[in-house]
Amino acid sequence: MGSMQLLSFLLTADLAKAEECFVCGFEDCVEGSYVFRDWAQSWAQRKIIQNAISMLAPRKNHSALTEVSSDAVSRGFGRTEEGHYAVGSILGLENVERFVFVISALEKYSDRDCSLLLGSRQDIGETRIRALLHVGESDRQRTVPGAAFESRNHEEAQTQEV
Repeated sequence: MGSMQLLSFLLTADLAKAEECFVCGFEDCVEGSYVFRDWAQSWAQRKIIQNAISMLAPRKNHSALTEVSSDAVSRGFGRTEEGHYAVGSILGLENVERFVFVISALEKYSDRDCSLLLGSRQDIGETRIRALLHVGESDRQRTVPGAAFESRNHEEAQTQEV
């Protein structure tokens, strides 16, 4: 159950929406056709993903960074300090990048399945790489002394060049 709740939260980046998505996912499973026990978890995961996509409709041009309170991150999803930072860095992604990262990198869906679920023709691999770079940069800034300062200087230099 905990992994399903975490999946809902990582996709929606909102505790209330995550709970709604989680509950709707299980209601859909109960109301749906009979499923063999071995398939129940993967079916529930897919329903949660479909519900989250339906609720937030992530699209490349309409994605925005989601403001997530540290209270939401610390509500047991990040059980360790590293887990807390990992959840926080995933939630810091733009909506479409977060969905692609969670669905393809964490849930191991193929690029084709990810594209079909999101109803998108965009390059899933490219979006996943951007998400991985962002998550990796967040981790580097947290663990390497002075990395955040170097990153800001690099971003400022790029802005001045433009």
